[in-house]
Amino acid sequence: MNLGLKMLFGVLILAVSCQTREQLNTSIVIESKTAVDSVTGLVIDKNFELVRGQCTACHSAKLVTQNSASREGWEQMIRWMQRDQGLWDLGENEVLILDYLSLHYGPKKKGRRTPLTTIDWYYLQE
Repeated sequence: MNLGLKMLFGVLILAVSCQTREQLNTSIVIESKTAVDSVTGLVIDKNFELVRGQCTACHSAKLVTQNSASREGWEQMIRWMQRDQGLWDLGENEVLILDYLSLHYGPKKKGRRTPLTTIDWYYLQE
């Protein structure tokens, strides 16, 4: 590699490493081209700030991102949190929160991986 390319490569590495923490923590994009907050893991859309503020006030966002439920299922979880965990009345925000949760964390259409179909089984000799 000639000296000019080495210098250009060094400048690029320096430029990338000089980004501020805010620039690095804004968001990441997952395979589906959906922007995801790099701090919480929540999908970023118009109701992201509302959901982040309401849900992460009491628990980690991982409790949201690792679950999936229908709109009715999320509503039941909210009612349980209100009844047994001290969650406040969400008022008009409840509809927006349910919209967000059912859209981004609704029932999964497919499992963790597709089933294996072409397996060449073999038997171990004893």
